[in-house]
Amino acid sequence: MSATATPASLAPDHHAQFLELLETSLAQNAFIKLVLAKHVGAEADLQRLIIKQLTVKEQPCLSFVYRYKTRDITKNFPLDEGVALIAGLLPASFKNAHLLSLTDEVQLEYSKKGKSSLFKGKAQQREVPSAEHNREKNRYLELSRPFLTDLGVTNKQHELIPAMSRKWKQINKFIEVFSHALSSSPIDLQQPVRVADFGSGKGYLTFAIHDYLCNTLQAQGQVTGVELREDMVTLCNAAAARLDHQGLEFKCGDVRSVAPSELDVMIALHACDIATDYAIHTGIRSGAAIIMCSPCCHKQIRPQMQSPALLKPMLQYGLHLGQQAEMVTDSLRALFLEACGYETKVFEFISLEHTNKNKMILAVKRAEPQDPTQLLAKIGELKAFYHISEHCLETLLRADGYLG
Repeated sequence: MSATATPASLAPDHHAQFLELLETSLAQNAFIKLVLAKHVGAEADLQRLIIKQLTVKEQPCLSFVYRYKTRDITKNFPLDEGVALIAGLLPASFKNAHLLSLTDEVQLEYSKKGKSSLFKGKAQQREVPSAEHNREKNRYLELSRPFLTDLGVTNKQHELIPAMSRKWKQINKFIEVFSHALSSSPIDLQQPVRVADFGSGKGYLTFAIHDYLCNTLQAQGQVTGVELREDMVTLCNAAAARLDHQGLEFKCGDVRSVAPSELDVMIALHACDIATDYAIHTGIRSGAAIIMCSPCCHKQIRPQMQSPALLKPMLQYGLHLGQQAEMVTDSLRALFLEACGYETKVFEFISLEHTNKNKMILAVKRAEPQDPTQLLAKIGELKAFYHISEHCLETLLRADGYLG
């Protein structure tokens, strides 16, 4: 880059020129990122400020990542407010600003005596990413998040560890699914968002959803991970304390022993057999607006099923018989959720434990409940067709009076 050469008598306003270039890059949708460095403010541990553009609830924002020695703090601002904040930080808090856009690379520097210099050059040619690509890339998680380093997904330089690339994709896919569900749910982000993650394991997803709520959405997340293995609970609680994830805790137990009275989000991934039914029941009973389940094993329904004679040649193969049992079990679960006032989807989801069990049942509470009479009649016909006498979720719901 070359510095602008201007006679000293003209006293160029490099500050105003830099802000004008920043606003132009935003207006032309060419902005990539801005880094403020050489911190001279009051916060001793603050190293730099990284600023990118993202979309939150369909509104363009500037995401400010305050990078400290041991942690990051993210705050989102509307574009105008963000630009005004940047103007106030230069040079009072930062002596160096590096702007990168699709067309330019600009650097503003201040000497110890306060003299400014503006360097401007052409950025290396870059392919213009689509608006949809930018939205998807920036909306969820970034590798710079401290919890990813602590859990072994990234190294100390916030670079992805190759062996964890599949886990990184899984975490992002989960947050993507959750984000879309949240946007269509009645959850109010001005109030604390209560989440329970049953079978939380090492806590990858539990930390991710807490981080997404608190740092990306600037909401108050009250997230509980529930896990049977005491060593995992101890490990995750230590990490939460070390990383200062306030509102995140882990408890030892399962969906039957740890049952919150009120929830906004219920997560249960790879709960075996009827544990999935107990988890869904807990979500419904606690008033969860979002229920996310990835079922595993389907032992209860398979012994009960009596398929029509016409299908027996096809179902003589054990694989097909198991697939049919899985389809019927999860279809009934989705239909019971519909009957309880949820909009429900069943789709393939990236495996979280390197297994082929990658189906997800996603349920989002409707704003207005519907009369379930006809739906319950269809469920009855489906059960009769396969000679199913008992479905665990139905038994639990009827005991609480949810199905009449």
